[in-house]
Amino acid sequence: MSIAVTADAPAEGAPAIVTGRSLLATAWLRIRRSKIAMISLAVVVLMVLFALLAPVLTAIEGQNPDATNTGPDVLDSFENPGLPLPGYMFPSAEHWLGLEPGLGRDLFARLAYGAQVSLIIALLSTVVSVILGTVLGAAAGYFGGKVDSVISRLIDLFLAFPHLLLVLSIAPILQSRLRDSPLAQGSFVPIASLVVVLGFFGWAYLARIVRGQVLSIREQEFVEAAKSFGTSHFSMIVKQIIPNVAGVVLVYATMMIPTNITAEAALSFLGVGVKDPTPSWGQMLNAAQQGNWYLNDPWFLAVPSIALIVTVLAFNLLGDAVRDALDPKSSRN
Repeated sequence: MSIAVTADAPAEGAPAIVTGRSLLATAWLRIRRSKIAMISLAVVVLMVLFALLAPVLTAIEGQNPDATNTGPDVLDSFENPGLPLPGYMFPSAEHWLGLEPGLGRDLFARLAYGAQVSLIIALLSTVVSVILGTVLGAAAGYFGGKVDSVISRLIDLFLAFPHLLLVLSIAPILQSRLRDSPLAQGSFVPIASLVVVLGFFGWAYLARIVRGQVLSIREQEFVEAAKSFGTSHFSMIVKQIIPNVAGVVLVYATMMIPTNITAEAALSFLGVGVKDPTPSWGQMLNAAQQGNWYLNDPWFLAVPSIALIVTVLAFNLLGDAVRDALDPKSSRN
């Protein structure tokens, strides 16, 4: 015979039972209490939706990012050849953000599809960096000895090289190699090359942080208890070690995304990233300065610049909020 045990409701006047909250629940509560964090989160969500819904939004507008408008009724052919006429330079009902100089392509459509490319590169390269940094950092801290020595020297080596110069040198080489492969279709080559380069050279800082955390975690009692039950090294790292550094990894990822967005824009601006006609925010900045269009049409430069600044600022503020929310020593309630 089994006996069911039920918990009676607390008597009137009895102290309420306090239930504990997980670290993530506590962090989310802290983020919700911060107006700056919530505004930043809203901007990030809107930018992601803007990128995901680019085909829908451009269909509603009725424009195509690659369609050109070079007729004399759209572009100036006398005083400033190629410059959009006043009715097409700025936002209108037909072209929500106006037209770009030279080819007369729709700015809103290119901004929307450019958001897709820029965010895809930033997110995927961050994923690559996070996976490499977490796995190598956890392995170095957990195993110690020769494994730690080899990985630590590798981290030092990657941190010693000038990051930007390496990316500028390797990105064109990688793109030329990929063009000779069966995968060289459409915009895959520049996007894949930037993801590989930015991701491969961005893991070292995270690996060093994770290594330091794991050196402390591996001495704790729950790790020793798991070892006593014969838990394998792989299971120990995946199920015991990595979940305990997830907060640090999450904070790093939120900080790395805006860094990679800026890096993609810088590389495309310098001509070694995404190339025309594939739109990206960096490529749009590059197009604005190539023909000195920004001198007579500053709006063409302002559109991708504002989108880039707002997105990077929102991600940075959100990253700061996540870091503070996951900090157990934070003074916030």
